[in-house]
Amino acid sequence: MSAANPPAGGAEPRPPLLALDGVRKEFGGSPVLRSLTLDVAEHEVVVLIGASGSGKSTLLRCINLLEPISDGSIHLDGEHITDPRVDPDGVRRRIGMVFQAYNLFPHMTVLDNITLAPRRVHGRPRAEAEEQARELLARVGLSDKAAEYPDRLSGGQQQRAAIVRALVNTPRLLLLDEVTSALDPELVGEVLTLVQSLRADGMTMLLATHEMGFARHVADRVCFLDGGRILEQGPPEQVLDAPEHPRTRRFLQRFAEGGRL
Repeated sequence: MSAANPPAGGAEPRPPLLALDGVRKEFGGSPVLRSLTLDVAEHEVVVLIGASGSGKSTLLRCINLLEPISDGSIHLDGEHITDPRVDPDGVRRRIGMVFQAYNLFPHMTVLDNITLAPRRVHGRPRAEAEEQARELLARVGLSDKAAEYPDRLSGGQQQRAAIVRALVNTPRLLLLDEVTSALDPELVGEVLTLVQSLRADGMTMLLATHEMGFARHVADRVCFLDGGRILEQGPPEQVLDAPEHPRTRRFLQRFAEGGRL
């Protein structure tokens, strides 16, 4: 199912970095995810699209163990991370997650926001954590904002800082939940450029978005969710330009009519 490159010389294919098998999630008896199965290969970028309520954000929260699943299993690097005996904090050290609302602490500087988890949770020395944070800030064009507070940054700058915070622990997997939805249109490009850069570096990413142009530019594979199921998936040019499922065509029609496809 994954879009991983086939191994050369007849070698055994590598197992997926992330594997979801029959994942089901219910809220109050109502299913939100329905026996959802998905593999994500290492270095692959998979984009989730679908209407609000289709299960995209819930899926990301389940992978990061912020929501318990009702049935099925999730494996990361071959480890069954939804086993109740697994330490969720240990799993989250290998997963970075970025939310649409930034979630930066307003009373802390950008540098302190980024280094809080490495210092307090992972026990890294302040100097070491700050050195890595400054390197990452420089990479995303925010080296002069380390001492600023979040409310003095633009939305695009805040979102880039939030992505740096997720990257500072060198995660195996990066989850991004509607990271451009709170941004003015002219700021979307800032985040798109950063995500494209991460893709070029080989970062494995699973992201949910309503921005079809964003999906087209960063995805190796696009998955269309509807009613908690993946109805269609494939390369962006196939799913976005020549969808096979009638429900996918109806969903994308409004984007095409608005010139946003």
